[in-house]
Amino acid sequence: MELKKKSLVFLLLNVLIRCIASQNVTTFYWVVSIDTSHVVHIARWPKVLSSFGKLGHRSQSILHPSGCTLNETSYTRLCSTKDILTVNGEFPGPAIYRHRGERFNVNVRNEGKYNVTIHWHGVKQPRNPWSDGPNYVTQCPIKPGANFTYEIILSDEEGTLWWHAHSDWSRATVHGPLIILPEQGKGYPFPQPQNEVPIVLASWFKGDVMEIIETALQNGGEPNQSDAFTINGQPGDLYDCSTEGTFKMVVDYGKTYLLRIINAIMNEEMFFMVANHSLTVVGTDGAYIKPINTSYIMITPGQTMDILITADQSPSYYYMASRAYAVVGAYDNTTTTAIVQYNGNYTTPSTPPLPNLPNYTDTEAAANFTVRLRSLANEDYPVDVPQTVDTHMYITISVNTLPCVNNSCDGPDGSRLASSLNNISFVEPSIDVLQAYYKGINGVYDTDFPNEPPYYFNFTGDDLPDTLLTPERGTKVKVLDYNSNVEIVFQGTNVMNAAENHPMHLHGYSFYVVGNGTGNFDNSTDPTRYNLVDPPEVNTVGVPKNGWVAIRFRADNPGVWFMHCHLERHASWGMDTVLIVKNGTTSSTSMLEPPSYLNPC
Repeated sequence: MELKKKSLVFLLLNVLIRCIASQNVTTFYWVVSIDTSHVVHIARWPKVLSSFGKLGHRSQSILHPSGCTLNETSYTRLCSTKDILTVNGEFPGPAIYRHRGERFNVNVRNEGKYNVTIHWHGVKQPRNPWSDGPNYVTQCPIKPGANFTYEIILSDEEGTLWWHAHSDWSRATVHGPLIILPEQGKGYPFPQPQNEVPIVLASWFKGDVMEIIETALQNGGEPNQSDAFTINGQPGDLYDCSTEGTFKMVVDYGKTYLLRIINAIMNEEMFFMVANHSLTVVGTDGAYIKPINTSYIMITPGQTMDILITADQSPSYYYMASRAYAVVGAYDNTTTTAIVQYNGNYTTPSTPPLPNLPNYTDTEAAANFTVRLRSLANEDYPVDVPQTVDTHMYITISVNTLPCVNNSCDGPDGSRLASSLNNISFVEPSIDVLQAYYKGINGVYDTDFPNEPPYYFNFTGDDLPDTLLTPERGTKVKVLDYNSNVEIVFQGTNVMNAAENHPMHLHGYSFYVVGNGTGNFDNSTDPTRYNLVDPPEVNTVGVPKNGWVAIRFRADNPGVWFMHCHLERHASWGMDTVLIVKNGTTSSTSMLEPPSYLNPC
């Protein structure tokens, strides 16, 4: 792997959008370039999107995009200016709107100084792992001066997804909405909203994120926490120097709006509320659910939620707000805000009402919300939950330590922090796993990722023995037969007294969350309480602190698919693995051929 250079540069992804008339495919051209000017930029895309009006109008604007090249510059947040990695100079990046079942291309040309890959979070990419995006798993990175064309193939996804960088910590600022509308001519399974507004929750670091993670990995300690959270690129006016840019969502009294909420935050799960307003959750992770009426949500990194909100309060200003749900260690304890602004004549309040968010450590509030999620599971949106299981996996999730020379690292007792799945800490290979699998290259990975941990103990007990701290390091993958029914039970552990929630994300699939609970999973009794009728279908699930989650899916998408914790510090420490799903017996049940333009490693 090429050594990444450490310098403060502005990495700019310019966007040129072109519709190919001879094909029903849209190609987006993203160019990474360097700009060293220092003009303050305020993100604009949410305001543009919120002015599009009704669904039909926006659909037309997306199906007939115009070409443009935009040059953007530095960003000022929290009283200081710095250069950040962006797409089209925007933070968050541009929103892509497509219809269910469509396909489109994105050509990324890298003219910056860091390696880049892009992942299409929640897109199943049927038979097409070549465009999934995780660094050194399905592709070698796009090096400076090179380019790569992603072919995004949509299938049954419908709702809010997102795209983000999948190389180092660059996704902190390289991310944006990917909105999958219903098929042409079809509507939503709920009343048509007046308008739709993407709400992207993200992290802001005063320092350079690449330097932050590189320093932490070199020294073996915790990376710096974020300095703020943001809503649509803005921290909100509870932070210093942030009032002017606070995002405002303008509404008309009596109208209903669809919030498309994306948790792009790096290391925290989040509570979210709107003062004095009720929320109705109608979708999550690109699938519809039975409507949930609630005053708040809890959303993990990687997750998305579709939420209806009706402007039914006295016309005024109201805060929408979000802050961390965190149950262990240090975390960013700040609160990001935006403003719901009613149209009309009224006296603007000096201070809008702030919602009464759950406490940072309110596990009961988090669990009470999560347990209510249920798939729509009707004739128009059926579920297909595996009723039998061919492959059982029981995967423990742990934060660990590794020895450090002369006990000189910044982890506990001079050790180096690590993390693991089934006591295996994932090691990034020197070429991507997919290429090695397809070409039969030996020595890149091992196929012995275990179905269960190496030993059993009270995983959620206190003061566990130090012998449990050190994991095995390796590039170990799990091979699954095509069309087999798979059950994975994720078991949280209290190794190092560091139990916390873990948002686990699986590429290439959505899965059904059939069960969850606290304590250690009991294979005799817990499966009897599974929901096999209408479990939520998601691509990211929060494994509760000192608890477990059971998921099921049918391995009908051949390819190489990454599975990892979506807390970036844990993923960086090795809380990852790879599932290889073998080809079926026909060409239509086998991986697509690779593109001719694969990047060299």
